[in-house]
Amino acid sequence: MASSHSLLFSSSFLSKPSSFTSSLRRFVYLPTRRFWPSQRHGFSTVFAVATEPAISNTGPKKTEPSTVVLPSNESSDKLLKIRHTCAHVMAMAVQKLFPDAKVTIGPWIDNGFYYDFDMEPLTDKDLKRIKKEMDRIISRNLPLLREEVSREEAKERIMAINEPYKMEILEGIKEEPITVYHIGNEWWDLCAGPHVETTGKINKKAVELESVAGAYWRGDEKRQMLQRIYGTAWESEEQLKAYLHFKEEAKRRDHRRIGQDLDLFSIQDEAGGGLVFWHPKGAIVRNIIEESWKKMHVEHGYDLIYTPHVAKADLWKISGHLDFYRENMYDQMEIEDELYQLRPMNCPYHILLYQRKRQSYRDLPIRVAELGTVYRYELSGSLHGLFRVRGFTQDDAHIFCLEDQIKDEIRGVLDLTEEILSRFGFNKYEVNLSTRPEKSVGDDDIWEKATCALRDALDDKGWSYEVDEGGGAFYGPKIDLKIEDALGRKWQCSTIQVDFNLPQRFDITYVDTNSDKKRPIMIHRAVLGSLERFFGVLIEHYAGDFPLWLSPIQVRVLPVTDNQLEFCKEVSKKLRACGVRAELCHGERLPKLIRNAETQKIPLMAVVGPKEVETGTVTVRSRFGGELGTIPVDDFINKINIAVETRTAL
Repeated sequence: MASSHSLLFSSSFLSKPSSFTSSLRRFVYLPTRRFWPSQRHGFSTVFAVATEPAISNTGPKKTEPSTVVLPSNESSDKLLKIRHTCAHVMAMAVQKLFPDAKVTIGPWIDNGFYYDFDMEPLTDKDLKRIKKEMDRIISRNLPLLREEVSREEAKERIMAINEPYKMEILEGIKEEPITVYHIGNEWWDLCAGPHVETTGKINKKAVELESVAGAYWRGDEKRQMLQRIYGTAWESEEQLKAYLHFKEEAKRRDHRRIGQDLDLFSIQDEAGGGLVFWHPKGAIVRNIIEESWKKMHVEHGYDLIYTPHVAKADLWKISGHLDFYRENMYDQMEIEDELYQLRPMNCPYHILLYQRKRQSYRDLPIRVAELGTVYRYELSGSLHGLFRVRGFTQDDAHIFCLEDQIKDEIRGVLDLTEEILSRFGFNKYEVNLSTRPEKSVGDDDIWEKATCALRDALDDKGWSYEVDEGGGAFYGPKIDLKIEDALGRKWQCSTIQVDFNLPQRFDITYVDTNSDKKRPIMIHRAVLGSLERFFGVLIEHYAGDFPLWLSPIQVRVLPVTDNQLEFCKEVSKKLRACGVRAELCHGERLPKLIRNAETQKIPLMAVVGPKEVETGTVTVRSRFGGELGTIPVDDFINKINIAVETRTAL
């Protein structure tokens, strides 16, 4: 579960729906390929995670994986070496074609590699030229040679070729000797490796340059804007083709495009970047998420709270955020000669609520939860739809407990996490336990107890996990959980963190059995992470094709002609009165109304013609289940309510 995953590609087409005899054919001819998705999503290309069966109808349907396995950098040393070498080959090609270009860094990344250059902006035509030059270098089968040099020797060589960025990189390297990698005797770079033995080990048909983007040197907006060239590289041409198909499917699922197409949310330039506007349909889904979240938290013994969006700046001094997090906080505002701050976190507020009265050991554990909106400054270039924003709502909760309660509380959080995530169709996780780093607060005994409690809770839960030694926060050990979507991609959402720092900073206490003041343990935890990001993941997981219980509009009522409009209004009103999210659409010919409903991914269509008016029925077409025939309106409502209650398709 915790290990890196491989993606599988299937180029097989899903079977077409069988022919059918339809009540709707009384109204309109329905070409099946045009209006009817052949499967849950109607893919012609499908990706899945290796060895995993298709999941239930609460989530997107997967087909059986085929034969082309996409390895990861972690699972294939060969692939990592290929990608690292490709970055060097690309840099060599760029400097051959653009001699004035200055090189900076060129690492491997999850799906390939990139390199940053100080040079004039590049075009798509330039990328094609660079790829051709890379192919020539690869075909020459030049050796990759490792050399160790002294710091002074490296400095002299860098000065000789006038590479100022490399000089800055050299200054940051503390180890000696300095390692250099040569491509033949024509080009070299500061590098620790690893690389393939020769450029001929790279399959040039398995390499592609993808895009160019701007990137600030060292991520500092006050420094030089560089040209970053992204590329992808694989072990074989078949793997590249599979990856490109995977990339196309990911593009089809892009939450930014779907959000616009389905009118779910937007980022308004007039309001500012990274600030999300939830449209009515998106707000419906958000409300479902929130209500489910609140209900399950109350059932698990949490108290729901609400706290302000601003506070005096002194609060953030006590918490340490102003010292360690200032660059991500907005400027302070002066109100009546006092400085106030938009909150970047919810934690200090929850501590203030804990401190409002004297707490006894009998009161612990105390669990408080809030859907709290926070504001964090992000560079405009790093903003990305719902995934990277400046204002977002965390599903935040804090537990104040005794040392011997840590394990049970963590286990309770794991159970709640599984319950919430599975409700929304996420059943596959990657779990990591991160332990004490070199620099930390708290004594050895409490670190050992807390880490053992987290480990024991995971073992009791039966989840496999990997241990990230030294990867914990300075204030305590933590568990991080990534969810896996329909494409096998993993998204960081849930986190559980033990904190020894804030209780000390705020001097929070409880009274023990001897009436002595003791420090409680504080546990931070989030399940969804943020509503905005989780909604973005949901959109891409389902490709906007939400299941019936989650869909913002569950039923669209369609009259064959305007002669049935009054009856359709009565049906729509009755559906809404019974809690069904329904809307009436008319004014177009029925084929157009059906196409529009399919485009908007409406789960159910209720078509009304003269016969339906006469008999008090509707002819129902399910996006997921096909044609359901002609049904009395009350029976239709009952079927919907049952399907929503059981979170199944109709």
